[in-house]
Amino acid sequence: MHSLEEPPLVTDHDLIDAARDVQDSAHVPYSEYRVGAALETAGGTVFVGCNLENANFSNSLHAEEVAVAEAVKNGHREFARLAVSSDRRDGVTPCGMCRQTLTEFCDGDLVVLCDEGDAVTEYTLDELLPNTISQETLE
Repeated sequence: MHSLEEPPLVTDHDLIDAARDVQDSAHVPYSEYRVGAALETAGGTVFVGCNLENANFSNSLHAEEVAVAEAVKNGHREFARLAVSSDRRDGVTPCGMCRQTLTEFCDGDLVVLCDEGDAVTEYTLDELLPNTISQETLE
């Protein structure tokens, strides 16, 4: 959490830009719908991911999943914000599967920034997925 005297090192604009930039790396021969995600750790490190389609669509990876996997692979488990952007600047939000993946590693107050081109819509993870399946659910 940043204090009022100490602005965040990574701005919302920086996160959106990172999500936009990584879209160029997307592998989308079927949908031609490029998505990028930028996930900020609690310490301010940013990990990016893009969607990777597969002819067997169920094996495709979503940008948010790739960003989470990259962060976890590098030892991070606490996250502050996620930015998501598509090449259509349509305000894309994480899909249900990605929302559930995020709940595995993030609190409900994770800020999710969705790129609409001229504007950014901000949600919390709890707003996007209010009734998560969690470890407590399974006990």
